[in-house]
Amino acid sequence: MNYPVWDVAFGAGVLIAWVAILHVFVSHFAVGGGLFLVLTERHARRNNDSAFLDWLKSHTKFFVLVTVVFGAVSGVGIWFTIGLISPSATSNLIHAYVWGWAIEWIFFFIEITAALLYLYGWETLEARLHQWYGWIYFVAAFASMVIINGIITFMLTSGRWIQNHEFWAGFFNPTYFPSLALRFAISLVLAGIYALITASMQKDSLLKARIVRWSALWIVPFLVALVPLGRWYIHKIPADVWASARGPMPTGTHFAYLATVLLGVALALALLGLIRPARLHLAFSLLVALVALGAMGSFEFVREAIRKPYVIGNYLYSNSEYATAIPGDGGFNVDKITEVGVLKSAKWIVNRELTTNNQAAAGREIFRVECQSCHTIDSYRGVKKYLALRQWDESRIQAIVTGLDLMHNGVMPPFAGTDPERQALAAFLATLHPIPVSAPGATDGKAVFARNCSMCHGEKADDPLFANLPKEPKVAAEALKDLPSLFPRMPDLKLSEAERCTLVQWVNTQRDATGTAAQGGN
Repeated sequence: MNYPVWDVAFGAGVLIAWVAILHVFVSHFAVGGGLFLVLTERHARRNNDSAFLDWLKSHTKFFVLVTVVFGAVSGVGIWFTIGLISPSATSNLIHAYVWGWAIEWIFFFIEITAALLYLYGWETLEARLHQWYGWIYFVAAFASMVIINGIITFMLTSGRWIQNHEFWAGFFNPTYFPSLALRFAISLVLAGIYALITASMQKDSLLKARIVRWSALWIVPFLVALVPLGRWYIHKIPADVWASARGPMPTGTHFAYLATVLLGVALALALLGLIRPARLHLAFSLLVALVALGAMGSFEFVREAIRKPYVIGNYLYSNSEYATAIPGDGGFNVDKITEVGVLKSAKWIVNRELTTNNQAAAGREIFRVECQSCHTIDSYRGVKKYLALRQWDESRIQAIVTGLDLMHNGVMPPFAGTDPERQALAAFLATLHPIPVSAPGATDGKAVFARNCSMCHGEKADDPLFANLPKEPKVAAEALKDLPSLFPRMPDLKLSEAERCTLVQWVNTQRDATGTAAQGGN
């Protein structure tokens, strides 16, 4: 929070996602493709297949162009975007893993050098030496993945690093090895998929058929292997991390299903291409690559979604506020900010004074510091649309802000700031979609639930609302008068008598429906 916020109109998260996904899609090809090149060359030379070698030479040019040129540029693009959008997280990653980054850059330099020597050595180097350059490239590329994987998985499952801040404690975290195995298998699948692109442009149908069959040996078995590797990866993710993938905002679950479906489609397309490999068209190979890109992107979205509300697990929230006190950091954690105030804690704020005359303006600054890392006003995760859907007035917004970290199954950071600052944030948000204070409440029970409860509660039998609310209508309606008495962290929403009665009636109806369904199932 001690850096200026880069206001990306369509959403900072969307920008990072697209730059990162495209880079990951290429960087994984760089690893699997390196092994593909050297083993394919070995296969062709053993069989004295000059036509296969000629194709591999042209494929090497395509490989170097995509991985070295686009891969390097997109890698710089990631650093540029995360440095502007999430400078605190970037700074923490550099300080915690400076030697890891340094080692990775050495491997990357070796990787580029070996790739260029391999490309230009087709005509000048002896076969054995040429293959050695291929092996050097692959080892360097894989070593680069080994390093980067440790840092990426640390952001999701920081492990014992939280207690001791030791390099290896965070590096070899709970998801390190399953993630490395999963990503390596993905890289081998992509090696075969990328090969289909250059194979589909071959005019010799017999040669094309041989290349397609050889590529399928890389696609099909490793694509199938992703299933057990994915289960291993999921098994190592702590239950509290997976919790954010379920409930009112199941983004991670949705993308996990999408990744599974797209992997199945990719497998089906790969097998379909084997029916008539000699007739493989460029459009078909590009379709396979596009489906693989979708699956890769979905996997990355799962990782990002289940990491919420943190950008570094249990350490740094997505809005750059520390979860706990950090020695030597100036004390800018949630508790300290709540004590001092966000306006006085954040450095990049001009007007730090909050008065009755500048509430909305100060609230806009608080929104920029606390919320804008994930939300826009009108576009991606736009709060204006959300407020219009919920029909919240200023008093209701203020009550909801109190329990932000309980909303949507805990995917949002807690509000850090003083009570007057919470009022100022509510005042600003209320200007985005004004609702009269005296506006009548919803009279339909489901609508009352959607407006007031669905941010934290789900429509399921084991949800605390359905499980613990008294069944007697009068007793239940009376209990809903004072929500914090039921649970101290609940927002103090003042529901009207009509809203409470219709909500209780709807909840009981849902209970009866659930009970009838359960009896029918038995």
